Amino acid sequence: MIGLTQVSLVYVAAIAFALAIVSRLTKKGRGLPLPPGPTPLPIVGNVRGINVDAPWLTYKDWGDLYGDLVYSRLLNQEIVVINSEKVAKDLLEKRSNNYSDRPNIVTNELFGVGFNSILMRYGPRWRLHRRLFHQALRPEASLSFRPMQLRKTRQLLLNLLEEPTSFAEHIQTHSSSIIMSAVYDYESAPRGDPLIATVEKAVKVVVEEVRPEVTAVFGAFPFLLKLPSWFPGMSVQKRATLTRKWVKEWLERPFQHVQRSMAEGTASPSMVSESLRKIKGKDETIVDAIKQSAASAFGAASETTASSLLNFVLAMVLYPDVQARAQASIDAVVGTERLPDFDDRSSLPYIDAIVRETLRWHPVLPLAIPHATVDSDVYQGYHIPKGAIIIPNVWAMSHNEAKYPDPAEFKPERFFDANGELNDDTVSMAFGFGRRVLHSRCVGRHVADASLWSAIVSLLATFNFAKAVDSEGNCIDFEPQWSSGVAVHLHPFPCAITPRVQGLTAEKLRKSAP
Repeated sequence: MIGLTQVSLVYVAAIAFALAIVSRLTKKGRGLPLPPGPTPLPIVGNVRGINVDAPWLTYKDWGDLYGDLVYSRLLNQEIVVINSEKVAKDLLEKRSNNYSDRPNIVTNELFGVGFNSILMRYGPRWRLHRRLFHQALRPEASLSFRPMQLRKTRQLLLNLLEEPTSFAEHIQTHSSSIIMSAVYDYESAPRGDPLIATVEKAVKVVVEEVRPEVTAVFGAFPFLLKLPSWFPGMSVQKRATLTRKWVKEWLERPFQHVQRSMAEGTASPSMVSESLRKIKGKDETIVDAIKQSAASAFGAASETTASSLLNFVLAMVLYPDVQARAQASIDAVVGTERLPDFDDRSSLPYIDAIVRETLRWHPVLPLAIPHATVDSDVYQGYHIPKGAIIIPNVWAMSHNEAKYPDPAEFKPERFFDANGELNDDTVSMAFGFGRRVLHSRCVGRHVADASLWSAIVSLLATFNFAKAVDSEGNCIDFEPQWSSGVAVHLHPFPCAITPRVQGLTAEKLRKSAP
């Protein structure tokens, strides 16, 4: 067995090496150079020197060396990294017909997420999903979710008041409960909802496994996916088996909840119920698309909103002056007898600046979602190959020192112009580029923006955030750490969350709600 395995690996390596040589010779005959980039190693490509936990940092360093457009290769997969917001708009928006595809990620089917609208290849099926998203989550429709978002925010405040040390879990529950309500009209439990817990487990694994640097190995050697789980290095099979079970529940259980509610005549408006009501007859293709796009919406929104709110909490702990200024602005407009609502938003520009800075400071999707070229292209004299993975390095864009001086610092003031008004920079790169997001950027951005704003302004109005202290009263210092993956999460950190008003009780908090 060992001998056969060694022979097989040598055979695969020889084929890969031959493909690399042919590919290189083909490029030389095109007459135009590829974008500059680090010199790849034979066969494996540019694996040396990449920070596997934070590849966006490596890509930014490459950008400093080679420019805004960087070419690299991982095994037989060509990758072009975009480190500039201008270049991203030039290619992904102005030439969106050529850059709206997604890479063929072979592990999608392995983990049961081939249905996911976010990862789906460009085509008629994706356009149907997009239409369903747009009908349900367009700006006008998103206004109807605001009372629900405020209600969910009040529950978050109550959870934090009663159990502040579990703030990360409360924030995750809050984020998930909002999108579950908007998409399925599902009223989740205030804490520990079993359905949400199952879906979150599936989303977490998928986010960790769909990174280009991980999937490239299986794309180059698809036979690896057929190896059994006991084979050395193939524990991914065990994770995939369990994840497929969770994903099935993610797809089916909330959808069935809507179907039961509609049959009983108790369904309130939601993305799924409204979409199902518009179907003429029983078109299973559209029913499946509704089920799949709804699950995709939950996976995307719950993940990003929760991570952004945790980044906000960290910023308030590390930048108490920002917190104090924000709270002063809220007190001046709202007072201390009630909680803010959306009618107050236009009078609280500093809170909007905090929302923008939260998105910029530590983007949840530092490399966005990879695009792929439909055909070859030429940009600024460089050849961009057909089928190349295009990675917008949002981290590099949001930490561009020319646009954002001292980018590592949390400075909401950077979003005000000389007249003290909010400028036009809405940190749109955090929501993606191109035809995938149309003119309104991320489908659901309006829902996400309202969720972030309502949570941030309410948290600031109600609580103080500070470093935790030990038994001797000394502040506990810590170094923030983030996970790796397509979407990054802030790891647990010590934090003291205390009410701004002494003697605050759950009953008083309920009475302060508008």
